[in-house]
Amino acid sequence: MANDTKQQEPVTEEGRKNATVESIQQLGQVATPTTGESNIFCLTIIGTVEGHLVLPPQNKTTKYEHLIPQLVAAEQNVKIEGVLIILNTVGGDVEAGLAIAEMISTMSKPTVALVLGGGHSIGVPIAVSADYSIIAETATMTIHPIRLNGLVIGVPQTFEYLDKMQERVIRFITSHSRVSEEKIKELMFKTGELTRDIGTTVIGADAVKYGLIDSVGGLGDAIRELNKRIEEKRTGAVEGGLVQ
Repeated sequence: MANDTKQQEPVTEEGRKNATVESIQQLGQVATPTTGESNIFCLTIIGTVEGHLVLPPQNKTTKYEHLIPQLVAAEQNVKIEGVLIILNTVGGDVEAGLAIAEMISTMSKPTVALVLGGGHSIGVPIAVSADYSIIAETATMTIHPIRLNGLVIGVPQTFEYLDKMQERVIRFITSHSRVSEEKIKELMFKTGELTRDIGTTVIGADAVKYGLIDSVGGLGDAIRELNKRIEEKRTGAVEGGLVQ
C-alpha cells in the first residue's frame, strides 16, 4: 500500500534566508517574540508611525498594525520577561502612536525605552510610556502642537477636536514622566526656535533636565536597567509565593 503522507521538506539555508528577509521586510526585525531565544523582546519603532492611511512607498514607516500583535504576543509569551523599545522616529499618526503608547504602558512585564537619533512628535508619548526611559546624548526630541494634513473644515468643532486631542497627548506625557503640565506646554507652544513650526527641540541632557526622560545613556545602559527590573520582578514573585 502506497504511503500518501507527504514528507516534510527539509529546511534549507536558502529557505532560512528567505524567511529572515521576509520577516525584516514585513516586521522590521529578524525574529518574532514567539521564536526568540532571549528573554528580552526588542521592539523597533523607526521612521514614520503609520496609522489609518498608507504612506507612499518611499517613506520609511512603522505600521501600528504590525506592532500591536507583537506586543500582545510578547505579553502572552512566558519566555519573554522584558521588552526593550528602540525609538528613532519622526512621529506620525497621533491615534496610532497613542495606541502603541497605551499598550506599552499597560504591559505587566518590565519595559525600557531607548531613544536613538530622534523621538519626535508622537514619539514622545511612546518614549515615556515605558517603565524607564533612556536617551542617547546626541538624540533629540521635538515637542510641538498637533497638526492636521489634508482638508480641514474651518468650524469651531474642528478646533475643539484638536484641543481635546492635544490634551490627551499632554495628559499622557505628564502622567508617565516627571515633566509638569506647565513645562510641557511651554515647550510645545514656544515660538522662534523652529523655523517652520512652533515648538521646541530638546537634546539628550535637556530631556532629562525637564523630566521627560529618566536618564542619558545607550544600549548597554538600557539592557542593564531592563535586566535589573526583570530580576526585581523575579525576586518579588518568589517572595510573594513564599508569603502565600
